[in-house]
Amino acid sequence: MTQETMTFVEKVLSRCSGTAARAGQIVEVRPDFSYSHDYASFAIDAFREMGARAVVNPGRVCICLDHGVPANNAKDANNHKKVRDFAADMDLARFYEAGTGIAHQVMLEQGWILPGALCVANDSHTCSGGGIGALALATGETEIGFLWATGRIWFKVPTTIRIELVGEFGTGVYAKDLMLYLIRELGVLGALYEFMEFHGPAAARLSISERFTLCNMSAEVGAKGAVFPADEITRAYVGNRGRYGWDAVQPGPRADYSRVLTIDLGDVPPMVTLPGMEDRGEPVDAVAGQPIDQVFIGSCTNARADDLAIVARILHGRQVDPKIRLLVVPASREVMLQATQAGDMGTIIAAGATVMPSGCAVCAGGHQGVLADGERCLSTSNRNMPGRMGNKNAEILLCSPATAAASALEGCIADPRRYL
Repeated sequence: MTQETMTFVEKVLSRCSGTAARAGQIVEVRPDFSYSHDYASFAIDAFREMGARAVVNPGRVCICLDHGVPANNAKDANNHKKVRDFAADMDLARFYEAGTGIAHQVMLEQGWILPGALCVANDSHTCSGGGIGALALATGETEIGFLWATGRIWFKVPTTIRIELVGEFGTGVYAKDLMLYLIRELGVLGALYEFMEFHGPAAARLSISERFTLCNMSAEVGAKGAVFPADEITRAYVGNRGRYGWDAVQPGPRADYSRVLTIDLGDVPPMVTLPGMEDRGEPVDAVAGQPIDQVFIGSCTNARADDLAIVARILHGRQVDPKIRLLVVPASREVMLQATQAGDMGTIIAAGATVMPSGCAVCAGGHQGVLADGERCLSTSNRNMPGRMGNKNAEILLCSPATAAASALEGCIADPRRYL
């Protein structure tokens, strides 16, 4: 095996393991960076049960509280205190207090997730970091505890799917629609423990936020992760953010892929995923008019400044249907400031939205915006299995921010194209 035949994931895992990593092998690696959130509490338990007394390389470890923020009961408050105390005692690089934002977004903004770096966290949507050209891999709380105690962790090297993006989006179609379309085509286990590389002329035009959305939801086809290898858009975003040195990694020109898929963005309509499974996507015009009770615009998938700008454009000068609860949660405090300075938050609030602190909020289902029995929520988040939003007797549908905003106005699932 040579550099010319290696995929992106094989190259990064080879560097971090000091060996030639091939698909199917198990390699022990030293990640460049790791992070956690509220569930760091469980990693701390594992860390202590191992008898560890100090975190290895604490300058490359961060924690950001984001799931249950602000704490809504004594149990959560005590959990947060435990995490805060650990971060201080271990002199971790940074502890980001509740309200800073969703950990995946914050680590990107703050320059901890970088091109070519191996970044590890105990959350299935760690894969979002692929949007900036990182190898961002999820693991469990016990494994994160072991990583903090030893500086090492192991992974099985995945095979890789190459996805070529061509064409252009039509009006009212966005990266979220593309991913819902791709999930429908592949199925929820269609890329089980594989890795996804996005390439092609259309991929090169996508913003970091759009790439983040696509990599984020690679978890919904069972993938280990996804990446947009770094390019000029990546370098422009990173700028002076980087907290440590980095080198962009490109797959070899003769990399060995398990398969190659080509998607024409012009074939993708605005999508809505029906309740139950993430691969139940339908074109919006096939389900328009279906009733909903709540609209959630937030989560690590779709709550950045560009998403909120789209929402504000649709809501401007209009009012949310009185039957609808529109909940908006910016992905981070930085995003909220950007959207406020642009005037978008004012437009969204004036239209009748309820804005909540930056964090996971409704998406995680344990805090804020829980649904009642029989209610339906149209959401810009990433998962729609029963109980995801805190009530197994409620239903969740997925869509883009544009479709969410249009639907909030009409009080039912609506096509955003009439507003754009």
